[in-house]
Amino acid sequence: MMEQVTRWLEKDPDPRTREELQHLIDKEQYQELADRFSQRLEFGTAGLRGKVGCGPNRMNRLVIQETATGLGHYLIKHVQDAVKRGVVIGYDGRPDSKQFAHDTASVLTSLGIKVYLTHDVAATPIAAFGVRHFNAAAAVVVTASHNPPEYNGFKVYWENGAQIIPPHDSGIAGEIDEAATKPIPLMNLDDAEKHDLLVWLKEDYYETYRQTMNGNPLLANHQQPEAVGVAYTAMHGVGADMAETLLKDAGFTKIYSVAEQREPDGSFPTVNFPNPEEAGAMDMVVALAKANDADIACANDPDADRFAVAARRPDGEYQMLTGDQVGSLFGNYLLSHTDATKQLIGNTIVSSTLLKKIALSHGAEYYQTLTGFKWLTNIAMQKQTAEKQFLFAYEEALGYTVGNKVWDKDGLSALVAFSQLTAELKSQGKTVWDQLESIYREHGMYINAQHSTALDPKAPPVGDKLRAAQPNQIAGRKVEVIEDLKSSTRTFADGKTESIDLPASDVLIYHLSGGARVIVRPSGTEPKLKCYYEVVEAFDAADSFSVAEEKAELALDMLISEHQTSLDH
Repeated sequence: MMEQVTRWLEKDPDPRTREELQHLIDKEQYQELADRFSQRLEFGTAGLRGKVGCGPNRMNRLVIQETATGLGHYLIKHVQDAVKRGVVIGYDGRPDSKQFAHDTASVLTSLGIKVYLTHDVAATPIAAFGVRHFNAAAAVVVTASHNPPEYNGFKVYWENGAQIIPPHDSGIAGEIDEAATKPIPLMNLDDAEKHDLLVWLKEDYYETYRQTMNGNPLLANHQQPEAVGVAYTAMHGVGADMAETLLKDAGFTKIYSVAEQREPDGSFPTVNFPNPEEAGAMDMVVALAKANDADIACANDPDADRFAVAARRPDGEYQMLTGDQVGSLFGNYLLSHTDATKQLIGNTIVSSTLLKKIALSHGAEYYQTLTGFKWLTNIAMQKQTAEKQFLFAYEEALGYTVGNKVWDKDGLSALVAFSQLTAELKSQGKTVWDQLESIYREHGMYINAQHSTALDPKAPPVGDKLRAAQPNQIAGRKVEVIEDLKSSTRTFADGKTESIDLPASDVLIYHLSGGARVIVRPSGTEPKLKCYYEVVEAFDAADSFSVAEEKAELALDMLISEHQTSLDH
């Protein structure tokens, strides 16, 4: 290993990480060195994501340069005219992001590939938008999204504008391994500009994204926007300028932005985790909403690809909507404003089945994919036709895409669309809670939850155990259908089987009587079992929203408790 460490010291272009590595050597920190050098940070469909530090198992300048070299070689081999079409590069507000983006540009231009590089930080959807806009071969966004401050990442978009899917991830990983054994090609960015290999994306590019969003017909519903108060936080990320601009463009005048979280700051000083799903992360924006009697308190995560919202309840308190609630509201709203029979909408296997019910009731086509936005957008492109155009997709982890201007989740357009949905309801004397209630009264009270269970690392694979003894009932509910995505088989209670049109994945889905569902998904990276639960309860006409919700929560709690107990046996 020490030979590998010495080689790394010789190649590392960054004095900070060289110093860090020398310190570990001097202090004989062999365990720490082993952690950093026993493997490479794995390149997958989400690109790279890891802690910043020295060594191949961390995010640093050398890892970025090797990764960019591998990506460049792969693009030249697999994308027609990649050199001319070029690569769009954007980055977030974390401390190393700009340097990593510039290193990526240095490598790609040295390989003769044209680069479009943002002159400043950019929201992930603004960079992803550039692939289609320039007909580029790919895009790279340097971001760790909502991860803690010590992380960074390197995200790759393919020529179609969506995140990469297999086999590109393993193909690029192979090229990175090859690149790591050779000298790194680099070109000074001034030279790249002189050779017409580097184009700086300045204000006019951001303006193009803005005009495209303003021209999106799905964001053209201007019903009394001035009547709605919108509190907003960028969560120390890069969304604020564009978010506030788009809201103003849409006619919203009562916009309250959390000043302490408005500017990009990769240390995220006011939150424990810069993730809107984490407890406490929305406290400041909710307090600001309360102080100004705003209708909704909204957040983007630090790279602005996700959107979170808390809405005011009748008692004046604000309550977070779940990703599934927002997704269902969006589905219903967008289908009501289009010729629904010509639309395609979808969500992922762990998101609520309510969207399917909404789609079918409007006469739209519905599709379902594996988890991850990369599947939602890539499959949408395959499925859409002249008769059925893609309209909307979401995943329960606060990712939404409204229309086809950006083929990835976009927290900025979601913010505008949700504010417009709220304004339309307010003009009718309703709130988002009233609208949710009417959706639930029509389709049933849908309620969802997730539960993670730690497993004994030495135990045999839990998936094998579950497949060996399939249950015929869970928590007193009959198992009507079992979907095993590993074998791509759907098995009915009477023993009949059919194949499933989804890529193979270690997931078991149990469809229970009464519309309930249990999904069991072993984690690919740690000894953990993730379970996703959904119950659907009838909404009695005499019940209030809160009573119907309580009944459904009771049923959900019972399902979770009995299923978790059964896993221990």
